[in-house]
Amino acid sequence: MALPSAKPLDDAALFKQQCATCHTTNPSDPPRQGPALHKVVGREAGKQDGFRYSPALAQAHFVWDESRLDAWLTNPQAVVAGSSMAYRQSKPEIRAAVINYLKGLN
Repeated sequence: MALPSAKPLDDAALFKQQCATCHTTNPSDPPRQGPALHKVVGREAGKQDGFRYSPALAQAHFVWDESRLDAWLTNPQAVVAGSSMAYRQSKPEIRAAVINYLKGLN
């Protein structure tokens, strides 16, 4: 007996499940534990007005792109040692769905 095919991932639902506790996507919402992620792709790391970043992330010198976000979601400490984000996602398909959702917010 063949297994049923896997249901495609719902990028928005995964973002809500994985990230929305700490992050909003509405730029007019107050920051949560993490910064708002509206237009994060292409944004300089640690530089969103109105959010108090860890000293390590505030000193970062890079722009968020797909590969940097993928590395960040895999292991934030490996990207910016001393950052305060504790979330890690080991499944590449979930990271890709979250990144795809974030790209759609630009």
